[in-house]
Amino acid sequence: MFERIGHFSYRYRWAVLTLWLLAVVAALPFLPRVSGALEVGGFSSPHTEAARTRELLRERIPRYSPSSLIVLFSHPSLHPSDPSFVEQAQQALRNVTSVPHVTGIRWFTENPSQVAPDGSLAYAVIDLDLQPEEAQRVLDEIQAAIVPTELRVQLAGAPAFYADLERVTERDLRRAELIAFPFALAALLFVFGSVIAAAVPLFIGGVTVALVLGLVYALTRVTELSIFTLNVATLLGLGLSIDYSLFLVSRFREELAANELEQAVARTTATAGRAVFFSGLTVLIGLSGLGFFEFLFMRSVGIAGILVVLVAVSASLTLLPALLGILGRWVDALQVIRRGPETGRFWHGITEFVMQRPLQVAIPVIVVLVLLGLPFRHVKLSSPDATILPTSTPSRQALDEFRRAFGDGALSPIIIAIETERPVNDPQTLAALYEFTRRLAADPRVTSITSLVTIDPRITLAQYQMLYVDPTQIPDPVLRRAYEQLAGDHLAAVYVYTDSLPASDRAKQLLHDIRRMDPGPGLRLWVDGGTAEIVDVVDRMYSEFPYAALTVVLATYVVLFLLLRSVFLPLKAIILNVLSLTASYGALVFVFQDGHFSSLLRFSPLGFTEASLPIVMFCILFGVSMDYEVFLLSRMREAWDQTRDNRIAVATGLARSGRIITGAALILVVVATAFVTADVVLIKALGLGIALAIALDASIVRTLLVPATMRLLGQWNWWVPRRMARTLEIVRMEH
Repeated sequence: MFERIGHFSYRYRWAVLTLWLLAVVAALPFLPRVSGALEVGGFSSPHTEAARTRELLRERIPRYSPSSLIVLFSHPSLHPSDPSFVEQAQQALRNVTSVPHVTGIRWFTENPSQVAPDGSLAYAVIDLDLQPEEAQRVLDEIQAAIVPTELRVQLAGAPAFYADLERVTERDLRRAELIAFPFALAALLFVFGSVIAAAVPLFIGGVTVALVLGLVYALTRVTELSIFTLNVATLLGLGLSIDYSLFLVSRFREELAANELEQAVARTTATAGRAVFFSGLTVLIGLSGLGFFEFLFMRSVGIAGILVVLVAVSASLTLLPALLGILGRWVDALQVIRRGPETGRFWHGITEFVMQRPLQVAIPVIVVLVLLGLPFRHVKLSSPDATILPTSTPSRQALDEFRRAFGDGALSPIIIAIETERPVNDPQTLAALYEFTRRLAADPRVTSITSLVTIDPRITLAQYQMLYVDPTQIPDPVLRRAYEQLAGDHLAAVYVYTDSLPASDRAKQLLHDIRRMDPGPGLRLWVDGGTAEIVDVVDRMYSEFPYAALTVVLATYVVLFLLLRSVFLPLKAIILNVLSLTASYGALVFVFQDGHFSSLLRFSPLGFTEASLPIVMFCILFGVSMDYEVFLLSRMREAWDQTRDNRIAVATGLARSGRIITGAALILVVVATAFVTADVVLIKALGLGIALAIALDASIVRTLLVPATMRLLGQWNWWVPRRMARTLEIVRMEH
């Protein structure tokens, strides 16, 4: 089958090249529009208790705002109580209420808690009728409506965070591309020594990325995709397509030395092309695991990855053979580094050294990988917030200033929805609410509470009961507006402010205690807020992860079993993959949660690990790392079929593929490392995790651990039940 594809691509090489180039030309006009068509965020689920509570509040309380924008006001000499300060603040926002989706403004003049205790600043709250991840679309209009005054104005909250996230993500992508392409070219020149041979994989990589981004734009017409799709599509698109091209170009040069041009193209496609197909299949399986999750970010990464694999494998099996058929022996033109024929002596020597002392090599390597993974034992999983942005972004600066002035928990309260059997303004309901809020306020972790019965500490329960007999007749307009924002049909909202960040253990324990509380007779509670969203999202992600992981592992085993025709080799490959993945998990915690090397990598330590990262890394790396296992073991299998000698098969396979696997890994590490320069910590962590896992996998795992374990297994490496052996021959598809 693959040899026929090679013959076809050679005979119709100019037509194949033309069709691919026409596809790229068709995609080019849409590439500048891709980022604008993508969605920010994507880390939430509509099926968590927090999301259901948020929807309940939105439906049942007419003036409830699902998102809001914080406007900080400060002045070097004026105090928030000064009439001039108040007048200028109101002047600044006088036009904002006319912006679509703005439902109102809550002023610091009406709520003293919106003035910093030290009097350094005050804030107003612009309420919006949009969900947090949608609200950033109106941020530009709000900013344009703000009238300049002598006051310093800063914007914080979800809309500002998501707007900055989109802008910084695009900037990160451009920077990574500028770094990745020249460094990848340098690595390819080092591997091949020829400008033409080095340019071919880079050309395939450019074609793949352009087509994938064009397909991503087309998909945004029918479904939502996350802004992080851009980074993943570029990282994987460049990495995989260059890797696949590297293997085929290397094999082509080898075949060209012994065959005519057409036969060399056909043999290359039949051998290296077959390995690329199965390698792509393993990557596809890994990325398909993200389809188990309902989170937009994870689903988008999976979709982008699947598109990358489909395009990269298709280009490697059709466009690349056509291009090699056109170039012929010119593929070695413009040599800049003179290289002799690859003897494999170095790799053969390493293999012999390892196989003479397999236990002495395997045990220390396994110990090193386990030690690297140990930091993952104290992982703290959380959802991202503005702290994943660099401190230079406006929303991050506003958040830091807000936290300094008002405390860590002031921007993200725990929001409790209290459903009531009687009307909210019923005296018995108000009495139960009053008692419940007093119990909450007595908790030392709670700094303040906003509710129907805590609006003014001078008002007694009896006065609240009299005041709310007819809410439409509340004489004070501020109290009347507060009632409308906190109460609906048999539902009341209670905002609990804490002294801790939403992702802290202290805030999570408070959330746990609140959810276990009995709110009182006739009352039932649900909880939303930053802490609830974090806890619920992490719980939901990791309740689904075991099923996704098990499916990926089993499917990968089946594919490798069909390719290698062995019972134990696929199992060994999976175990070694898990070892290198565990080491990269440990590094993730050690660097980004614990903060080691933060000054070198230019980021502020998070204090937690973003919850989706271990899952995304598993699904990406389980397939990508298997690339090298597939290419290495395929070569070993070829040698085994010829010699039936395990030791010779292992040594020959590593000797023939060692340099090219190292080169392929080097290029993928270079591309992934380019994303370590990102300002968004989430992308920086993903780039570092992938780079480290690939580096470990292609160095000590493939070079030392694979030959050591294969020496220990001996003939069992190639064992398969006799009845299945003949059936497995049909999947070889070499002719």
